[in-house]
Amino acid sequence: MTEPRLSFPEFLWIWNHVQGRGTPEHHLVMARWLAARWADRERGCLLMAFRGSGKSTVVGLFCAWLLANWPDTRIMVLAAEHGLATRMARNVKRILERHPATPGLKPPRPDQWAADQFTVVRPTESRDPSMVARGVTGNITGTRADVIICDDVEVPNTSDTVVKRAHLRARLSELDYVLTPGGVQVYVGTPHAYQSIYAGTARPEAGETTPFLDGFPRLEIPLLDPAGRSAWPDRFPLATVETIRRRQGPNKFASQMQLRPMNIADSRLDPDRMRVYDDDLAYGEARGRPVLRLGARRLVSASCWWDPALGDPARGGDGSVLAALFTAEDGTYWLHRVAYLTANAGDDAASDLCRQVAAILEALHLPAVTVETNGIGRFLPGLLRKALREAGVAAAVVEHVSTRAKAQRIVDAFDPVLAERALYAHRSVWESPFVAEMREWRPNGGGHDDGLDAVAGCLASEPVRLGRGAAARSAPSDDWRPGAGSIDAAETDWSP
Repeated sequence: MTEPRLSFPEFLWIWNHVQGRGTPEHHLVMARWLAARWADRERGCLLMAFRGSGKSTVVGLFCAWLLANWPDTRIMVLAAEHGLATRMARNVKRILERHPATPGLKPPRPDQWAADQFTVVRPTESRDPSMVARGVTGNITGTRADVIICDDVEVPNTSDTVVKRAHLRARLSELDYVLTPGGVQVYVGTPHAYQSIYAGTARPEAGETTPFLDGFPRLEIPLLDPAGRSAWPDRFPLATVETIRRRQGPNKFASQMQLRPMNIADSRLDPDRMRVYDDDLAYGEARGRPVLRLGARRLVSASCWWDPALGDPARGGDGSVLAALFTAEDGTYWLHRVAYLTANAGDDAASDLCRQVAAILEALHLPAVTVETNGIGRFLPGLLRKALREAGVAAAVVEHVSTRAKAQRIVDAFDPVLAERALYAHRSVWESPFVAEMREWRPNGGGHDDGLDAVAGCLASEPVRLGRGAAARSAPSDDWRPGAGSIDAAETDWSP
């Protein structure tokens, strides 16, 4: 193998200089490590670095450096989705077109310079392109590569269930038939599950007796070192780090920023991290405008979520639950109602549930409700709008289809607010089945989670700021949310 004209750290530094950017120290650490792995021709290696570290950018430059020095190299980029892999291929193309050390590599024919695969000017002919992008579920049969870049192949969509994790492992195991003798696999990513493919120890529950990447040299760059110092202080000062920790919650921060595979079961929901309150809603006016308060606190937004069902929880069916959550001016969350709805016997069950929901929306001055339309919810929005019109309740109905795993939705919604103790629950909520659901819930099954799912929907939703619902019998100007109504310029103190 010929010696490169420029070392990879030099290649990286020149590119950043041309782009008017500095080169952070951890990028040089990555560059030296990747160059050493290439020189040693390790069968595979793993680069893990915190989210936002620029690891994919460095790996893209690594691919360009390989093609600049050894243009016969064939590279496959594999990502969770084809579009993500194509993004890296496009980035490598731009580098090859503009880097001072890569003149003459762009081919004269446009068909050899496509978005998801391209071939540089090279001394030998090959049926395989210089670089090709594929999604992890795409067809790779018959392809050969000297370098395989597995860039973020583990994401929630490929690892949030047992079946998906098993399928991911099976697909990645097929890469042995793609890699040429003496070739190199480079895994790049962050862990998204306790049973992560990046775990340093075997996960027996995933059928492993050895780690999936056993024997692969590893470079791990967490955001914070053992002394609590940031790996990239210019981009992630400690104040920003704390903000990320609060927003993401302890488990996501540990996995995505500190690179520690976390078990979703460790996020057992602790109701004792909620705070209880007894205040009732107080609707009034200030300066002629509607105001909604809880005690002395002014509320600024609300989210309401209905997870409908016609089953009987006592007989093992799903329950129909409506949750209402308010946000105060200081950003705290106030869970004011978790209503477990039961249709009256002898009546049309769906219509009766809709009438109950309409009554709650009116009583709590809620501007909108989101209806989960999976299952029976597909036909309920229309019935609910009819019930709202008949009751004269001016509220909007928003339809939502849930596609993510329920356990992950619940953990992602509750984890940050419970860690920050920013969730308050009305005493009526504490006296409902909701608290028992929290104590007994396990992500891998067992116990009811109907109330948890409804409240998770509220927490995950941006506070709704929609206009008033149409076709109500009466539509009083009672929208209490700041900025929801019109402004009369005559009432302001502004003058030209």
